[in-house]
Amino acid sequence: MLTTDNTALLVIDVQGKLAEVMHQKEVLYDNLQRIIRGAQVLALPIIVTEQVPAKLGPTRPEIAQLLGETFNPIAKESFSCCGSEEFMDALVGLERRQILMTGIETHVCVYQTALDLIERGYEVQLVTDAVTSRTAENRQLGLERIRQAGASLTSTEMALFELLRVAAGERFREISKIVK
Repeated sequence: MLTTDNTALLVIDVQGKLAEVMHQKEVLYDNLQRIIRGAQVLALPIIVTEQVPAKLGPTRPEIAQLLGETFNPIAKESFSCCGSEEFMDALVGLERRQILMTGIETHVCVYQTALDLIERGYEVQLVTDAVTSRTAENRQLGLERIRQAGASLTSTEMALFELLRVAAGERFREISKIVK
C-alpha cells in the first residue's frame, strides 16, 4: 500500500500544444488538479517534467498555478524521464520508492518512464484517470503494457484514500472535498 512517507507524485509532460490534442483532455486536467491538490494536503513531493518545452510549450496553466512558488519543471528530451540526469537527481534526492505516475502520453513518455522506474526497483502506481494519449487505443495499449511490466493501476480517488488510510481528521475532510 502507498504511504505518505514513501510516495512521490510524478506529472509527466502536460504541456501546451501536446496537451491540447489529447483524448479526453478535460478529464485529464480535472483529475490532475485533484491529485495535485490531494498530494499537497498529504505533503507529498511533486515532480513535474516537460518534453522539449521550447517546441511543445510550458506546463498547462491550470496545473502550473496549483504548484505556485514551488513549481520548477524539469525539461527533458528523452521520452523516459529517467533519461534526464536532472530528473534522476531530483527523484533520488526525495528518498521515496513509491511513485504515483500521471501525465501524457500513456504509450510513450509515461510507458517508457514506468518501465525504467520498475527496472530501477521503484513501485509504480499508474493513476489511470490522470493519464491519456492522443487516441483512446494508444492510451489503452499503454495501460496494458505498463501493467504487464509490473506497475499497479489506481485512480485519483483510490490513491488519495489509500494514502489517507482513515476517515477522520482535517486531512480527510480536505481530501473528501477534493474528490467530490
